Amino acid sequence: MSEEKTVKTVWRVDVGDEAETLALARDIATLIQPGDTVTLAGDLGAGKTTFARALIRALMKDPTVEAPSPTFTLMQAYESDALRIVHADFYRIETAAELAGLGWEEETEGAIVLVEWAERAPEAMPADRLDIRLSFTEAENPEARRLTISGHGAFVARLTSFKALRELLRKTGWSQATRSFLMGDASTRAYETLTKPDGAQAILMISPQRADGPPVRYGKSYSAIARLAENVKPFVALANGLRAQGLSAPEIYGADLDAGLLIVEDLGREGVVDENGPIPERYLEAAAALAHLHARKLPDSLPVDEAGAYQIPPYDMDALLIEADLMLDWYVGHIKATVASGARAIFANLWRNALADIASAPPTWTLRDYHSPNLIWLAEREGVQRVGVIDFQDCVLGHPAYDMASLGQDARVTVPDDLELKLLAHYTRLRREGDETFDMAHFAKAYMILAAQRATKVLGIFARLNQRDGKPQYLAHLPRVESYLRKSLRHPALSELKSWYESNLPGLFDV
Repeated sequence: MSEEKTVKTVWRVDVGDEAETLALARDIATLIQPGDTVTLAGDLGAGKTTFARALIRALMKDPTVEAPSPTFTLMQAYESDALRIVHADFYRIETAAELAGLGWEEETEGAIVLVEWAERAPEAMPADRLDIRLSFTEAENPEARRLTISGHGAFVARLTSFKALRELLRKTGWSQATRSFLMGDASTRAYETLTKPDGAQAILMISPQRADGPPVRYGKSYSAIARLAENVKPFVALANGLRAQGLSAPEIYGADLDAGLLIVEDLGREGVVDENGPIPERYLEAAAALAHLHARKLPDSLPVDEAGAYQIPPYDMDALLIEADLMLDWYVGHIKATVASGARAIFANLWRNALADIASAPPTWTLRDYHSPNLIWLAEREGVQRVGVIDFQDCVLGHPAYDMASLGQDARVTVPDDLELKLLAHYTRLRREGDETFDMAHFAKAYMILAAQRATKVLGIFARLNQRDGKPQYLAHLPRVESYLRKSLRHPALSELKSWYESNLPGLFDV
């Protein structure tokens, strides 16, 4: 493949003065990772070293770093606890062979490499790199520059996303905001706080299109069968939809749907738990918010933008069963147990029988992760709007008891038995007040079945997060979820499943 064909993304940025050039360098520093190579090209005096110095200072998080031109030393290294940077200048290099005598490979291994005049030794440059060319643009303005930024190889996607984000921030009026990492979650999403000079805040949600995984059943991937969101369109649709139904979800300030970027309202950091665990008043209001939502006639299709709508998928039997299978696929190995193929088949059949009525019941919006990490307390609002909801992109059309089970048996914090009963009583009373045909007994049975299904799934997810994704912190929640599962399995409707768990996973009951 020719060199020209490897360049898929080219971004041209015009800056009016040196301050804008330095600001762009600091911006680009957020794109650079250890092991990356950045080349700087341009005529003498175009500002390559000035740009490199700003980049180094931003990467080192130290505005006092001198970073002189390495024209005569050829290489200059900078080190911190987190990274190593090698700044090189090839202006005096005749051929790439001279680099071997300088110990180039040894010096640059694992480092961020910045190279001025890289065109003197192009064969020494990796295929995956970022090229930046600085050009004069205005004779009457000696500080004006055009920066042509080209992404090669692995940098193509990264530069495309970076460009899209910068453009979104500019269009929505957040380009001057300070960005600070807020959190990642159990998925591939990441969140940042945006803070404007005037103190206004928003949340930047970075959620690129989910790559479809390998087929696991029926020729489909796990995410397709489990009905997981593959892009940000469901989040936009449901955020607007929840607000239209009178609940508090983040307002969407700006979106690049193709790039998976959203700028949304910051609902704050005050949660529904404190150092002592769940705050009963707030959990009860969260239950009331669900009752408010489930009492309404909800559409199964929601607008995303002017171009189309989002169809909320069903929480069907296939989705419920493949989630339960996560226990067999991940948790069983974690506890050093084994389950024979015959027992696996019985497990699936028992769950199919237990879930039959639930899967065929009239559905509502099932937000799916309705528990403490995703609930924000908004004391200044009224009624159910005091409960802010921030995670709902995997919403499906399912049984209303599922989200109540998520709340009443919160995987991240222990909900005492008496509070769980109060939550159920509060919810069912509110539902009955609005609809005298509401069947409390049927709901209570569905609650325990779905609580057991969710606990089974979550045990598999937390084990998978540890084994596959290197996130062992979720293992701390396993004892709590195991306790929830044991409690739910005591319901008479789950007696056969309880016998299966006792026979095949006896360690669950050795407490």
